[in-house]
Amino acid sequence: MSSTEADTTEAGPPPDEHREAWAARLADALGDGYLEHHIIGGQDLWVRVSRESWVDAATAARDQLGCAFFDWLSAIDWLPSPYGRDMNAQEDDPEPRAAEPVEQGHAGGETRFQMVMRLHSITEHRGLTIKADLPDDDLSIDTLIPVFAGANWHEREAWEMFGILFHGHPDLRHLYLPGEFEGNPLRKDYPLLARRVKPWPGIVDVELFPGEDNE
Repeated sequence: MSSTEADTTEAGPPPDEHREAWAARLADALGDGYLEHHIIGGQDLWVRVSRESWVDAATAARDQLGCAFFDWLSAIDWLPSPYGRDMNAQEDDPEPRAAEPVEQGHAGGETRFQMVMRLHSITEHRGLTIKADLPDDDLSIDTLIPVFAGANWHEREAWEMFGILFHGHPDLRHLYLPGEFEGNPLRKDYPLLARRVKPWPGIVDVELFPGEDNE
């Protein structure tokens, strides 16, 4: 490898003027509601906004950046699983599991739960991810349906799986689970009992059940 190639490799991703411009325009549009952003040059842009600016951020991305394509919306529970990778219950552990710090990924965060949306500009072939922290004692946020009608299904899923309330949503009801189901299966502290009955696919170094072959 030549010295020039080595210098380029060590320098990291190149500057990304287009995404820097997008970040600046969103910051201008949202004011104090714009909290932080992270750019990997030539790859992607992450923006974190306040919960109160969630809908405004989607509107600004659509109207000022040309991100008219709504890709998806979901939530993230950044809590490290208290059950570990094999989902053994805490009471079955020989030693208490130490609490791990919560890390909220690109563009940071301050709470356990975050909302995430992914938008794209079809004309510029570029997208961005917008995040918003949810207070631990108030898992709620305004609906995006007036901005992107396609958010309807995604918000219902996040409500069902994470227990997040969407203010203004016209029809929050179950998609997958029976109406009497209790709990939110995508929260990290929700014990999936199926993982205690049979090892989860992909887990290595698990003991075989009686009668199973070694193949």
